[in-house]
Amino acid sequence: MTSERKEDYLKTIDKIVTEKGYAQVKDISRELDVGPSSVTGMLKKLTDDGYINYEKYGGVTLTQKGKETANSTQKKYTTIKDFLIALGVSEHVAEDDACKMEHIITPDTYDIFLRFCEFSMTEKGTNQMEHFKKYCETGEVEKCTCGAVRTQKL
Repeated sequence: MTSERKEDYLKTIDKIVTEKGYAQVKDISRELDVGPSSVTGMLKKLTDDGYINYEKYGGVTLTQKGKETANSTQKKYTTIKDFLIALGVSEHVAEDDACKMEHIITPDTYDIFLRFCEFSMTEKGTNQMEHFKKYCETGEVEKCTCGAVRTQKL
């Protein structure tokens, strides 16, 4: 299991490697807004844990293990962020919250969360999301009783 900080480093390294083929301490330092000595220390830990290939004064690349962890963390982040935005959370807040949530969500909760996201993309789920958005805007809930739709204030 990786720490939150390690996951952030792996995502950042993956992003930089995707852009330019390798990452350097200065790139990671700039992206994460931390000092080069902090980056160097973390790179040593990530190397020891088998997540990256790193040569001092050289480039950094991800191992297969590092790539899988970065991809998994990025997928969680993107899924959570997109869902929060769909609920009506501002993009900036959704980005901040998703960054925190991606690290603490348990695998079981994330599995249920993914299933709910998949459901929300179905016709029935889209309809429910629209009802939710209307509720957020108006405070009124549409309830279906015996085939008749009525509106009530909560």
